[in-house]
Amino acid sequence: MPSQQSRAITDLGTLKALAHPLRMQLYRGLCVARTATASQLAEQVGEAVSLVSYHLRKLAEHGLVEQADPQSADGRERWWQPASDGVSIRDENFRDAPERAAAHLAATRLFHEQRADMYRRYLDERPTWGPEWNSAAPDNESLLRLTPAELGELGEELIALAKKYEEKGRAAEAAGDTEARENVALHVYGFPFRV
Repeated sequence: MPSQQSRAITDLGTLKALAHPLRMQLYRGLCVARTATASQLAEQVGEAVSLVSYHLRKLAEHGLVEQADPQSADGRERWWQPASDGVSIRDENFRDAPERAAAHLAATRLFHEQRADMYRRYLDERPTWGPEWNSAAPDNESLLRLTPAELGELGEELIALAKKYEEKGRAAEAAGDTEARENVALHVYGFPFRV
């Protein structure tokens, strides 16, 4: 079972291992499913099981995923799970050298592109979700005047709020409250800009 701690990625090798389009999809899929086999993940991402197994092993080499307890009687199936409760990748850990800064920027761009793809898919599928989900899904932009410290504080508060709702949802699900419960992605960006 994954620990309840987010893992801080500070080394270039682990960052590069995660910043591969298919590996990030697999990691995200495992975070959602909590446990899965390479076959299940291969079906989700539309790739060969052997390729998915290879990339899961690469993620495991860097401590991002780990083998999970078997979830079925079929002993041939290898089950996987995230090795931690998410990851955090901070700019300050990669700005000390041009190669590290470039790798961090490339990874950030990949993660953003995949998140944008997730949101575009939701927009394309919006009619199938129904009025309850579409009314509940926030879509807003706030233009604030803040200092770096205030933006950092805001980010920490938003993370804590999201964590509160994650724990609330998992506890309710564990208690059997699964009706109308779906996976929800919450993407938060805060950045300075000039006009």
